[in-house]
Amino acid sequence: MKAIAYQKFGNIKVLQTIEETRPSIQSSQVLIKVKAVSINPMDWKIRKGEMKLMSGSKFPKHTGVDFSGIIQDPGTSNFKKGDEVFGVVKNNMKEGALAEYVAVSPSLIWKKPDFLSFSQAASIPTVGIAAVTALQKMGTIPFQSKILVNGATGGFGMFLLQLLKQKDAHITAVTNTKGLAYAQKWGANSMIDYTKADVLTQAATYDIIIDLSGKMGYPNAKQIMKAKSLFLNPVPQPIDIPVSLIKNLFRGKKHVVVLSSPSSKIMDVLLSAIDNGLQVEMNKVFSFDQSVEAYQYAEKGGFVGKVAIEIN
Repeated sequence: MKAIAYQKFGNIKVLQTIEETRPSIQSSQVLIKVKAVSINPMDWKIRKGEMKLMSGSKFPKHTGVDFSGIIQDPGTSNFKKGDEVFGVVKNNMKEGALAEYVAVSPSLIWKKPDFLSFSQAASIPTVGIAAVTALQKMGTIPFQSKILVNGATGGFGMFLLQLLKQKDAHITAVTNTKGLAYAQKWGANSMIDYTKADVLTQAATYDIIIDLSGKMGYPNAKQIMKAKSLFLNPVPQPIDIPVSLIKNLFRGKKHVVVLSSPSSKIMDVLLSAIDNGLQVEMNKVFSFDQSVEAYQYAEKGGFVGKVAIEIN
């Protein structure tokens, strides 16, 4: 089978199309013919060696976490051959979904809603699970709380804004000019175009700030946080985790690290939201032969929604 892999850490030039043996499943796995894989920032963080303490330095390495496809061999699971599913690989530091076939645990896949394309379904897991987790980290949101979502119209923001729309809060979305209409459609009450204004120089202060772009950072965010408030960080550096836990004991402005992992409970929340109209916006879909171009496009950022690669 064909797969995308790399033999050393680096930029998109290290990505190669290789031939591999189709994976054989263990008794606790299913074999899936992959139809689409979505791109997430973690893909290139791992590939560039930024996560090598967790990923290790053994090559070749594969890429892609979220996928959708068709059950080829259900093994001993409750799925049937031909079922359309979506899911994630078990260990994104060591495995990759961007291949013609993938073998995974049935606990990491879910039935694809019929009304979603394979690309849309492949775009759900990582950002959708992270959005639900972030919402849970916010706890009970008091009436008319002021929430700032920085980097609001990428995949993560797309899900989070729509989930927050159900809360009685005032949501401000920071995005670029192209994202303003989408932010409003997805539930933002007000928008800030970061190409024209700096949110840190505005007079407003917030009860909750979530920095999806990873560019604001807690030290800067403190300028626009209320005395008792939350800064949610879904893209932490390893040092942020222990340091934030200790310092939060002594300060009103809390730095909360958001770490997410797939679970049936979280996916039930997502699938219910999708059944009730939550939108999955695709920005661009590439073919498997355009995988390098797809990553080049995604790594530039600044687009609305998700980018995916389809495999025929």
